[in-house]
Amino acid sequence: MHHIILISISIALSLQTFAQTNDRGYIVKVGDALPALNITLTDGTQVSPDHLKGKVVLIQFTASWCGVCRKEMPHLEKDVWLKYKDHPDFFMVGVDLDEPLEKVIVFGESVGITYPLALDPGGKLFYQFAAQNSGVTRNILSDRDGNIIMLTRLFDQEEFNQMTAEIGKQLE
Repeated sequence: MHHIILISISIALSLQTFAQTNDRGYIVKVGDALPALNITLTDGTQVSPDHLKGKVVLIQFTASWCGVCRKEMPHLEKDVWLKYKDHPDFFMVGVDLDEPLEKVIVFGESVGITYPLALDPGGKLFYQFAAQNSGVTRNILSDRDGNIIMLTRLFDQEEFNQMTAEIGKQLE
């Protein structure tokens, strides 16, 4: 009897791990509406869901301790932010997972990015998109209607290129 229970638990955990690996830890999917977000930028600016209406939105989840994030951020700066920052229908933000203001500011400066960074105390924003204990280095892209159209994980150049092409297409 104990062996059957252990096997059942093992299978359940394996299926859970497969599901998390398969969807890369996301609890949202392409086609879902972007959750209503209230974002506080490092300069104190408040961004409300109304501010995001009608805009193509790119949310990058990051953290200072994340090496892959540090690798991706200069690409986001050069290939997305500098290209579209003045487009009236585009909004981009890097959301730093659960780190204090001073650390987030120094992090942005050390990586050399100029796109806005936001605070995420306790991961309240992050956990609207990803499961507990799933990693950062994620981008969520939504269209002007507020629907998620792309979810990335880690930094894969091919996937990144697909994302930048989709941003360009959305902003045509």
